[in-house]
Amino acid sequence: MDTMKLERIQLFGNHGVFAEENKLGQRFYVSLEMKLDLRAAGKTDDLEETVNYAEVYGLVKRVVEGETFKLIEALAETLATRLLDAYAKIHEVTVRVVKPHPPFDIVFDGVTVEITRRRGEER
Repeated sequence: MDTMKLERIQLFGNHGVFAEENKLGQRFYVSLEMKLDLRAAGKTDDLEETVNYAEVYGLVKRVVEGETFKLIEALAETLATRLLDAYAKIHEVTVRVVKPHPPFDIVFDGVTVEITRRRGEER
């Protein structure tokens, strides 16, 4: 399988357990690693033979900025499910969600959840 990656997409969302997070929102970073066969796209130079990453970005943006989740685990799971449902060419997707500024007293680069889902797995 070949790999297409979208790295560290920066979006603003209202995700978190606390009401203030849902009201004020904050920045999130999303990275995707999609496993698919890119051979035909490489040989034909035809967008129909691949996954349009501009559309993938649009799907991610709609979910992150348009929906609210308490847990970044639920956000990652929703993104993985929607991508596999929307694009039959994707055989496997790894979704990484970073919440760089969780609301507690700690100095670090944030908390990251990373999940991998495959086509045909029970969802």
